[in-house]
Amino acid sequence: MRGALQSLGPADGPSSAAEFVEALGLWDEQGRGLRPRVVAVMVGSADGRATVQGRAGGLSSPTDRSVMRELRTACDVLLVGSRTFIDERYEHLLDPGQPERRIARGRTPEPVLATISRGLDPALASVPLMGRSDARVRIFTEANRELGPSGAQVEVLHHAPGTLTARGCLQDLAAGGARLVVTEGGPHLLGALVADGLVDDLVLTVAPLIVGGESLSVLAWPVFDPPVTLELGAVLRGEDHLFLHYALRTSR
Repeated sequence: MRGALQSLGPADGPSSAAEFVEALGLWDEQGRGLRPRVVAVMVGSADGRATVQGRAGGLSSPTDRSVMRELRTACDVLLVGSRTFIDERYEHLLDPGQPERRIARGRTPEPVLATISRGLDPALASVPLMGRSDARVRIFTEANRELGPSGAQVEVLHHAPGTLTARGCLQDLAAGGARLVVTEGGPHLLGALVADGLVDDLVLTVAPLIVGGESLSVLAWPVFDPPVTLELGAVLRGEDHLFLHYALRTSR
């Protein structure tokens, strides 16, 4: 069954994607002071690669997609890097029935999709979601121009060159009412968030594949010295994929 999970620890752990998200306490999240709580969700191969033939979808599974969509269902904002925004070709962020569950909990039907694009890549406008009149998109940029026409509700927030930071973006989102941000990377955005102590939780899916080659790893950043310490909260299994939940001890 899609979304079915087997808890490998703790013994009384969740048995579905929805129960997993409930156990994390995300629906009642109130934020982290000047910024939202940030949950990073990434999928990687057994040898740590983030993509197969350039896309993360090649590593996924029905249960992995169910976990990802449940996390999206609970969040106020889905934050992704501009390359992920373009390559993953976002269209509908949620499954049928999930918008109604959000509304019942006092949320908007769908989270805001946000991205950071310093140069305001014109290809952002070609993503299918940008043609949906009910989609809400927020773009942080240092470019002194606007994006091309789109059917979505797009807000472009301009920053002076050299001033755009991940922390500043999260503070802007918090000022707009965001209490919970889920980020799906990519690896460079995840690296920037971890480096600045901005990730509170990591949900890492390990796919039963060995990819090899020189493609990006799950996180792309210079060496952390000392390494970032994680605290394991749960280990779940769905088919042959493993789902690991960690809390980051260095978040601030």
